Amino acid sequence: MEKVRIDKWLWAARFYKTRSLAKAAIEGGKVHIDGQKSKPSRMLELGLMLNIRQGETSKTVEVIALSEQRRGAPEAQLLYQETQESIDLREKTSAERSAFYGSTPASVRPNKKQRRQIHRFVHNDTD
Repeated sequence: MEKVRIDKWLWAARFYKTRSLAKAAIEGGKVHIDGQKSKPSRMLELGLMLNIRQGETSKTVEVIALSEQRRGAPEAQLLYQETQESIDLREKTSAERSAFYGSTPASVRPNKKQRRQIHRFVHNDTD
């Protein structure tokens, strides 16, 4: 196998659950091949660099194998290799996000007893 469509490869490499999601991501500009936008029908070759943005994370991977079939995750990880810069940047942004959101208090809903107390307080005050 010398060439594979990019949408099939992204699906086979388990970056997206379906080919239609992979196609939508490519058309939406979330996947760049060697720094350029492409179409879902673009043929991938070995050695190309892909920049894939999923949510808040971004990965830069090199295509090291081609496949049109979706297999298990351990086999899918053999299709690409993420660059060290990408791994470092992703870990750094993840640590920053967890530090920021870890310091904010979570909103806690009142339990049944507290709701009854609030209800009594509000209705006794207006009588």
